[in-house]
Amino acid sequence: MLCAAMRREVWAMNLELPKNGLVTWTSGNVSGRDPETGYIVIKPSGVRYEELTPENMVVVDLEGRIVEGSLRPSVDTATHLYVYRHRADVGGIVHTHSPFATSFALLGQPIPVYLTAMADEFGCAIPVGAYCQIGGEAIGQEIVRSIGRAPAILMKSHGVFTIGPDPRAAVKAAVMCEDVAKTVHLAMLRGRPEPLPDDEVERGHRAYVEGYGQK
Repeated sequence: MLCAAMRREVWAMNLELPKNGLVTWTSGNVSGRDPETGYIVIKPSGVRYEELTPENMVVVDLEGRIVEGSLRPSVDTATHLYVYRHRADVGGIVHTHSPFATSFALLGQPIPVYLTAMADEFGCAIPVGAYCQIGGEAIGQEIVRSIGRAPAILMKSHGVFTIGPDPRAAVKAAVMCEDVAKTVHLAMLRGRPEPLPDDEVERGHRAYVEGYGQK
């Protein structure tokens, strides 16, 4: 079986999406770039999460040709592949319609850095990308154009895409994006939150990157 380790990783990370309330039914997907072959492993289209296995993850090349797998890959495959082809630093991509973050996407509203947790984890605002039709490369093009240095982007009237050096990092960004969006949504029901100063965002992010966790 090609890309066995990455298939297990992508399968496990797909299961994190419903576990964290980021998807419903068969929506959403996780993909990962296999570091040895350069192939992309992605969730099959329209398969329930509880039916997924490492074996039925689909392996494609960067042009979208199926290398191994008996199922059709996600309908978002072209989006993922465009990002992989144009961002060598990206090793994992996640797409969700998580409700709080997608409510900001629906309104075309970015999420400024209101929270220290957002400064720590993201180091910048979560931007909004223009509306694009699904099924081709247009969304991928807009992600590359508009995401900047953020690990997440809200696509207008669509949903959330996150990126990372590997699938786990991209899933973490998706979880944190939804958590931030929920907190900001609740705060906006009570008042008008104020963004943190840019220098404080930079300071907090640098301290987090350099000092958080076990080194």
